[in-house]
Amino acid sequence: MFRTAVFCAMLGVFWSPGSLAANSLAPAGTYKTDPSHSSLHWSFSHYGLSSFTARFTKVDARLVWNPEKPERSALTVKIDPLSVRTDYPWPEQVDFDGKIGGHEMFLAGKPITFRSRKIIVTGEKTGTVEGLLTFRGKSHPASLDVVFNGSMADHPMMRVAKLGFSATGTIRRSMWGLDFAIPELGDEVKLVIETQMVPADFVFE
Repeated sequence: MFRTAVFCAMLGVFWSPGSLAANSLAPAGTYKTDPSHSSLHWSFSHYGLSSFTARFTKVDARLVWNPEKPERSALTVKIDPLSVRTDYPWPEQVDFDGKIGGHEMFLAGKPITFRSRKIIVTGEKTGTVEGLLTFRGKSHPASLDVVFNGSMADHPMMRVAKLGFSATGTIRRSMWGLDFAIPELGDEVKLVIETQMVPADFVFE
């Protein structure tokens, strides 16, 4: 009970409405992924019955952020294909994550990268990031629809500047030579991204 009371008191200090209202915006600079507050999920149709969903747990994004002119920002992303997590229920029988991430028929264990080429501001807090997506050793254009959720110059708990984004996108996996079991398994892959970012020189402890 005592620990609960202390925790609630700390929340009251950290997240008081006044402190949030007084917080200014994060400055320009280079930011990186906060892995404890970021996720990248992907899904595709599975025989038309449901969407098979998985995620990557090792995503390193770097954003050169220009808050005055967001279209002049630049984004690069690196994803470890072996960090795929499918939550396959019988890992003692089949290393399904390892198969998806490393087998030549699937992600082939090769780095996945995205590099922005153009950022288009479409609204007060929305935009489109167009770039080059590389995986399985092949590169093709891809785009993300992005929502800028906001920023803080001084996050009340981490005491560091932070940015927040949500993004969605769709690719056709066959363009990258990943054409296994189409059309039973959908060609269209949907991406859903949530991320918070911190200054590139911030050290996580």
